[in-house]
This record gives sequence, structure tokens and C-alpha cells, in this order.
Amino acid sequence: MENKILVETSARHLHLSAEHIDILFGAGHQLTVKKMLSQPGQFACEEKVTVQGEKGSLKMSVLGPARKESQVEISLTDARSIGVKAPVRESGDIKGSGACTLVGPCGSVTLTEGVIAAQRHIHLTPETAADLGVTDKEIVKVQLDTARPLIFDGVVVRVSSSYAPAMHIDTDESNAAGASGVVYGSIVR
Repeated sequence: MENKILVETSARHLHLSAEHIDILFGAGHQLTVKKMLSQPGQFACEEKVTVQGEKGSLKMSVLGPARKESQVEISLTDARSIGVKAPVRESGDIKGSGACTLVGPCGSVTLTEGVIAAQRHIHLTPETAADLGVTDKEIVKVQLDTARPLIFDGVVVRVSSSYAPAMHIDTDESNAAGASGVVYGSIVR
């Protein structure tokens, strides 16, 4: 198998718990699918939430389905612009992360933690990981094939049979590499 991985830009977004969906959008609200995403079962929603920091706010898309805990994923530039702390973390690792207030059409929620800048990562199936010679939680370097080639270090490999192979970077990283349209990367050995 050729050492090429689809690279996708993961724009600012948030995941909500069922409890917070009820508070922000009304009791019993069901998230509305806008479009399916590349990872199986994941979707962008019609619903948007305002994320309020100390210096400003951003209107952000909600991704579904509901999660166990609410989590805001933003770039470091976004974090500075609205005045929130956003440590670089793997998705789900929110202990001690940044705080913010979420404002929806029916209410608001103050998160004491939950704001992160997602660590760049690669989703792989066990078969694809074996073909590429990498393992779950391994840290690799990936060179993007763009007009401004860039090697990203600290890319965590995440392996699950429920994944579709793709690397995710945030908008700051995408802009730095000049990523536009369909982009591929290669693991650097």
C-alpha cells in the first residue's frame, strides 16, 4: 500500500452532552443532520452555539451524535481571539482544560473545562495501520503534499475498526501548509 493518507481540515466545532443539548436547544431536542462527515456515524448539525470567552465569542457548529461530555475544539488563534485557554490535547482529554460559556437559543451552559485545541491525529483501521507499519497511540511525523509542503511532528495515531482512514489538522495548521481541496500526507520514516 502506498504511504498516502487523506488530510482533512477540522474546523472549529463542539460536541455536546445530551444534558447540554436539552439546556441549549430545549428538552428532548434531537440534533439535525446537516451533512455526514468522513468518520462513520459522525455528522455536522444544523444547530449552532455561541462560544463566549473573556474577550469575545464565536458562533460554532455542533457535531453529532451527543457525547458523554461537552467539548469545544478550536484553533490556538481562535482561543486567543476570544480569550480562552485551549491546551493541545487528544479529543476527550478535557481535565483541566479551558473554560467558556455556551449560549444556545433556549439557554446557556458554563463549562469549567472542555475547551481544547485538538492534537493533530490520524484515524486508521487496524488493517490500514498494519499496512502503514504504525500502532495505536504511536507518535509520527507526516509531510503534507501541498504547494507549501510542511512536516507535522507530534501526530498521534488512533486505531479502531470504526474509523475511516484520515488525518485531521486544525485551520491554523491547514493554513500554514497551504492546504486546499483534496490533500494527502505521507508518514515520514
